[in-house]
Amino acid sequence: MRLNKFLSGLAAVLLAFSLCNAASAAPLTKIRTAWMDSYETFAMWYAKEKGWDKEAGLDIDILFFDSGMAILNALPAGEWQYSCLGGVPAMMGNLRYGTSVIGVGTDESACVAVLARPDNPVFKTQGLNPKHPDVFGSPEDVRGKTIFCTTVSSAHFALTAWLDAVGVKPTEVTIKNMDQPQALAAFENGIGDFVALWAPHMYAGTDKGWKIAGSAALCGKGTPLVLVADTKYADAHPENTAKFLSVYLRGVEHLRTASIDDLIPEYQRFFFDWAGKTYSKELARLDLESHPAWDIKGQLTLFDTSKGMSTVQQWQADTAQFFASIGSITPDELKKVENASYVTDKFLKLVK
Repeated sequence: MRLNKFLSGLAAVLLAFSLCNAASAAPLTKIRTAWMDSYETFAMWYAKEKGWDKEAGLDIDILFFDSGMAILNALPAGEWQYSCLGGVPAMMGNLRYGTSVIGVGTDESACVAVLARPDNPVFKTQGLNPKHPDVFGSPEDVRGKTIFCTTVSSAHFALTAWLDAVGVKPTEVTIKNMDQPQALAAFENGIGDFVALWAPHMYAGTDKGWKIAGSAALCGKGTPLVLVADTKYADAHPENTAKFLSVYLRGVEHLRTASIDDLIPEYQRFFFDWAGKTYSKELARLDLESHPAWDIKGQLTLFDTSKGMSTVQQWQADTAQFFASIGSITPDELKKVENASYVTDKFLKLVK
């Protein structure tokens, strides 16, 4: 009898305890994020794999898009709250939808480039522009040519910078808009004269024997990948924005501290499982070694405005000035983004 009473009492206590736990467990907040198949996405994918989003009280969806403009065009339909875009679509995002830059993914200036087949006459001329001694090309070898490029992107920015470096106007060439896999495939099939690619597609091109005529870095341009927020959502939910950043930065910390040899199989699995692509160990190593990533301290340094415009603001301002100079944005549009005031560190400062 006493045993039955004891067991009944114990069952009641355990039931009450489980109900309390269920009641106290806060529901996860669903967050939709938009990314491309490139280096900066790996940090978020890895964090999601480890369940770090759930530890922060979030359930993060990682949506795949072919380009930054494709991501941007999905915003009016409410497809995402946070994304990672190149500096060019990030600027356009603020012009069109008032988006904010809230963090930095990576800098691609060394690995977004214009490539040509090795027998292209463009490689007969190097350093025609003394400001860019390592850039190949002359007006005679570039004018009238067909170039594959994902427009309004970091590749487009690098392409335009290269054309400027060799003394050619964008109107003097034919630029065919293609997403990166299409551009890579078309050029491999012998179509076109040049192709503008970002990593890892750029590495796939060099692996096929194509040569770099010019990169953003060789042309003196920075091409960041930046974390972008739907400003209305971010301002209404600053705690979620800080949590999103904290999850991403936890993935970045893994990138920064793990050995390259340990990262390579994870990186290959990321591309295969998430993007449906197969990359060799050599390509994975090259991609991992070529990209910088910043922890919270580094992020805050890049966003520091104590001495004027921050580094990130300057990157975005330079992008705006450059596209205004070639007529891609109007003077009125330039006025809206020339000081890059849409770049903010207020959410980074909330990261715990």
